[in-house]
Amino acid sequence: MIKTLAENPVARGNWVTSARVQMFATLSLIGTIGAVAYLFLTAHGTVDSFGRPLGTDFSNVWTAGRMALERRAPLAWDWPTHFAAQQLAHHKANIPFYGWHYPPPFLLIAALLALVPYIPALIVWQASTLALALLTVRKILPSPGTTLAALGAPVVLVCLGHGHNGFLTAALLGGGLLLLDRRPFVAGLLLGCIVYKPQFGLVLPVVLLLGGHWRAICGALLSAGLLCALTLALWGWPVWAAFIHSLPLTQSVIIEQGATGWEKIQSAFSAARNWGAGISLAWGIQTVVTVAAIIGTMAVSRGTRPFVRNAMVIAAALLSTPYLLDYDLVPLGMAIAFLVVDGRERGFLPYEKTMLAFVWIVPLFGRALMSLTTVPLGFLSIAAIFLIALRRSRSIT
Repeated sequence: MIKTLAENPVARGNWVTSARVQMFATLSLIGTIGAVAYLFLTAHGTVDSFGRPLGTDFSNVWTAGRMALERRAPLAWDWPTHFAAQQLAHHKANIPFYGWHYPPPFLLIAALLALVPYIPALIVWQASTLALALLTVRKILPSPGTTLAALGAPVVLVCLGHGHNGFLTAALLGGGLLLLDRRPFVAGLLLGCIVYKPQFGLVLPVVLLLGGHWRAICGALLSAGLLCALTLALWGWPVWAAFIHSLPLTQSVIIEQGATGWEKIQSAFSAARNWGAGISLAWGIQTVVTVAAIIGTMAVSRGTRPFVRNAMVIAAALLSTPYLLDYDLVPLGMAIAFLVVDGRERGFLPYEKTMLAFVWIVPLFGRALMSLTTVPLGFLSIAAIFLIALRRSRSIT
């Protein structure tokens, strides 16, 4: 006999209790601490026991920063030269190469981190940005269990393992959207800083313009402009020329050919390529998803409750880019927090609690499962947040 929605625990989500969330978060956090401790305790200098740099992708950040300090900033986008710098930094010829694909504003952070040795820089970088992300999510959802649920989220281990900027991106997106209606200029300053990761900024002008957030627009233009101007003042036009010159190679090797592995990239484009689609078809599929993300953002830009809008914007920002790695899923934690607040205030719709729990845990096994089955759970988790937010914007007033 088919259970009604009222009787179906998956639909009701009554199995997602505070006690279970805390239990799973505690177990996950213990695993995260253990994994990070193992990597550091078994490392030889800056190289872990698997022969990779500690923090893997942080290798390109620190070495790019060193090159900037050595007045070789434009060469950070030259792959052979940058690889030689990474080999020198880790005293290992066969170290894996991690390419530098960022626009010049991120080189400002890289140069600051490169002022100190590699391992202290990695620790400072991850600890400080994780703290910013925790502060932001606690402002969104000021509940007793928020800190544990956030620290224990499996995506934290993913980001720590890569030594990456997912925490910073999450803090900027989450903080900017949280402040958008109360302190719009400050919100704009935060959102403008995402110029260092421009692939996530496609939908932001849409929500700001259609929502009439003019002060936020001014703040975003100011912070983005100042960051770009500072790079020009420090290193001149050559760094921008080098970045622009590197884009076709990044598009071809990293995005279109999937040099990092399709399972690592969490976009619609990557999913299509992993299923055997040609480059043109994959771009067509990504275009459809991007347009849908923009339309969804337009639909919630005015007259939608702020927290539902914010979750939608975060999901749309991630859906709209073909270049989205597994550590870039950290902002979904902010989206979950926004939706939990709205759900507690107005009630959860069927299946929402279960889907939010699914999104929280997917980074634990999503990449491995995609490698084994080609099922893009990371992409599906973003789409789930998008659809939950869209549904709430239409079903609950």
